[in-house]
Amino acid sequence: MENVRELFQVMTRQFGLLNKNCCQIGGDEISLVQSHILYEILRKDRPSMQQVADTLGMDITTFSRQIQTLIKMELVKKTPLPEDKRVYQLSLTAQGNYVAAKIDADMNQYLNEVFSNMSEFERDMVIKSIKLLNDAMSKSTVCCKPLL
Repeated sequence: MENVRELFQVMTRQFGLLNKNCCQIGGDEISLVQSHILYEILRKDRPSMQQVADTLGMDITTFSRQIQTLIKMELVKKTPLPEDKRVYQLSLTAQGNYVAAKIDADMNQYLNEVFSNMSEFERDMVIKSIKLLNDAMSKSTVCCKPLL
């Protein structure tokens, strides 16, 4: 039988998920966590801090520190909700939009290059398998469950 854990260990290393930083854009070193935060803010329309923290499965204290760093880097803006000043909405600055789009383009280019080494059938099979795995993980009682 295949050593499934070993397969995931290798895939994690090859994706660079153990790297401290995911990328450098301009003069900014962006961590993997920060790239995930930028992606979620880009994907949603002015999400609250709690929404993004929940989606990423992060506790709000750790998440707040990451947001403060992204604000100092001038990539993210935090705005209080007019009807409830305790709730903050997040949005990307012009520079934040640029960085998020650049990371997205780089990742898509990387994935396209990886998939170019497969037939169309193999690519479709891998994508379908990843969807099945994500679905099974979301139903697991052991695995952390990101909110969809």
